[in-house]
Amino acid sequence: MDFRIGFEIHQRLDTHKLFCSCPSEEASGPEVVVTRRLRPVASEMGGLDRAALSEYFSGRFYEYHAPRNSSCLVELDEEPPHDVNREALEIALQIAKIFNAKPVDEVHPMRKIVIDGSNTTGFQRTMLIARDGWFELFDKRITIPTIYLEEESAFIVEKRGDRVVYRLDRLGIPLVELSTGVIEGVTPEQARDIAFRIGKLLRATGRVKRGLGTIRQDINLSVPGGARVEIKGAQDLDLIPELIRREVMRQEKLLEVKKELESRGLHKVNPEPVVLTDIFSNSKCRFLKKAKAVLGIKLPGFKGILGIEVQPGRRVGTEVSDYAKKAGVGGVIHSDEDLAKYPISQEELAGIRSRLGISDSDAFVIVASDESKAKLALRFAVERINVLFDGVPEEVRKALPDGNTSYMRPMPGAARMYPETDVLPFLIPQEMWEKIGVPELPEETEERLRGTGIPEDLVQGLVNSGEFVLFDRIVKDTDADPKLVASTLVNTRRALAREGVPVDRLADEHWIALFKAKIPKEAIPDAISELARSGDIDVLEKFKGMSPEEARQIVSDVIKGIPDIKEKRNPFAVAMGEVMKKLRGKIDGKLIAKLVREELERLG
Repeated sequence: MDFRIGFEIHQRLDTHKLFCSCPSEEASGPEVVVTRRLRPVASEMGGLDRAALSEYFSGRFYEYHAPRNSSCLVELDEEPPHDVNREALEIALQIAKIFNAKPVDEVHPMRKIVIDGSNTTGFQRTMLIARDGWFELFDKRITIPTIYLEEESAFIVEKRGDRVVYRLDRLGIPLVELSTGVIEGVTPEQARDIAFRIGKLLRATGRVKRGLGTIRQDINLSVPGGARVEIKGAQDLDLIPELIRREVMRQEKLLEVKKELESRGLHKVNPEPVVLTDIFSNSKCRFLKKAKAVLGIKLPGFKGILGIEVQPGRRVGTEVSDYAKKAGVGGVIHSDEDLAKYPISQEELAGIRSRLGISDSDAFVIVASDESKAKLALRFAVERINVLFDGVPEEVRKALPDGNTSYMRPMPGAARMYPETDVLPFLIPQEMWEKIGVPELPEETEERLRGTGIPEDLVQGLVNSGEFVLFDRIVKDTDADPKLVASTLVNTRRALAREGVPVDRLADEHWIALFKAKIPKEAIPDAISELARSGDIDVLEKFKGMSPEEARQIVSDVIKGIPDIKEKRNPFAVAMGEVMKKLRGKIDGKLIAKLVREELERLG
C-alpha cells in the first residue's frame, strides 16, 4: 500500500484556560445563552479563506450556552483576552524538550479564521512555540516541524435545522498542537503506533488531561497522483489503520473515475437547474411531495459514474451529496441509485427524464427543499462533480465510526491566518527555557512501576493511559495496596466506562478520597459508580467497611446461629455462605474467610 501520511496531534493541557482564569473542566449550573451569526473577514493580505466562505454559505445560526462557573466574558468575546497562561506555556515548552525541538525567540499570537461556530470570535488564537523537533521509531526519524500552543474549540451539543448549539465550558482550554513531517514507507499499523508513541510521550509530562476526547489525532494522507486530505476526529487509535486503508481506497477509486471521464471524452459541466416540483404533486414519496421546490440538473454522459463505489457503502453520489448538504438540505437523489426506495414511480421517472432531456448515456441529480437552498445545494453538487475531472480534491474530511470518511469543508489556505491584535508578542527568555526539565520518559516510568510488584499488564495500562500520575499520588497520599490501586485505575475504570458510568467526570481528588475511605475491595465498583454520578465525596461514607473486631463478632454470631454446624459435610462452605449474606461488600473477602476458619477452629 503506497501512501504518504502525517499527523496533527491536539492534546489538552491540565491547567486553567489559556486567556482567562476560568477552570478548564466540564461544568453544570446556571448558563447564559446567546445567539449569533458569523461572517468571514479578509486576511492581512486581503484574501478570503475558502473554508470560511463554505461555512458562511451554509447560513447557520449559532446558539452558545455559557456556564457561569467555567466561562466568562472572554469566551463570549465581550472582553479582550487576558495574558497568556504562564503554566500552559511552561508545559508546552516541556513538551518541546521531550521532542528535541527548539523554542522560538519571540512568540507572535495569530488568529486562525474558523466560522463553523466552534469559536465565538470567528477565529482561534494560536501561537508557534517551538520548531524542528524529532523522535525515533521503527528505525526512522519522525520529524516534528512545529509545536503550537492554542485554545480549544467549543463543544457542539446538537443541530436543529439551521441552528447549531454549542457549550462554552470547553472553549479556551489550552491545547498543544504537534505536527509531524511527511512519513513514508510505513504500514497502516505502524502509522497507528507512531501516533500512539506521540501520545505516550505527551502523557509522560504528567501535566496533560486524561480521558476520552482530551487528545485527538488528525491524519493528513495522500497517494501517488492524489492530493492531501485531512481526516479530522480520529480519537480511537485502533481505528487509524482502517481509516488509512479506506482513504487510500477512496483516492485510488477517484483517480480511476478521472480516467473513466477522460476515456468518455467528457468535460466539466455548468447546467442550469430545472424546476421539477409539479412532477411530484401526487407522489408517494412524502418529502418530494411536500417540498416547496424540487430542482434537477442533467449530467451528459455520466451514466454509471455516480454509482461507482469509492469506500465500502459510499459511492461517488455520496460524495456529491456530502457537498450539497452544506447548503442545509438532507442530500441529493441521483439516477445511479435505486429510486424505488424513496419511492419514485416509473411515471415520475419518465417525467424527470423528459423535463431534463435525459438520454440513455446521461445521469441526473435532483434536490428537494425551498428554492434558494435547492439552488445552492445543486451549485455545491456541480462543484463536486467538476472536481471529479481533477481526481482527488484537497479537503477536510470527518472520520466515521466504521473507518469511512465524509466531507466537512475545503482545505483552508493561506488567507486563514492573520496577526492577533489583542495579545502582544512576547519573548521566551533563555533562562526560562533552561529551567524547563525533561520528565521521566515512559520506559523509565515502566521500570519504576515494575519495582512495586504490579503485574506487567497493569504497568502498561497505567503508562499508556497516563494514569500513572494519579497512581503515584494515591500511593503517596494513602496506604492503599498498589496492586489494588493499579487494578482499579486500569481494569475497574475501563469496565465501568463500558457500562456507561461517567468515570471521566471524576477528578484526582475523588479517586484519592475513594482510597482514603478504606472501602472494601468488593464495594469499590459500586462506590465509584455512585461517586461518578453524584460528584459528592460524602457518598463514600455508606461504602466504608467495618473494623476486623466488628467483623469477628458478626462471624461468631452467625456461626453460632447455624444448627449443628460441625456436623455439616462442608462446615466452612456453609458458614461462608451465611456470613457473606451479612458482610459482603463491607470487608475484604480474604479476611472474612480467615475469620470464619478461626471461629470454626475455636468451636473445635
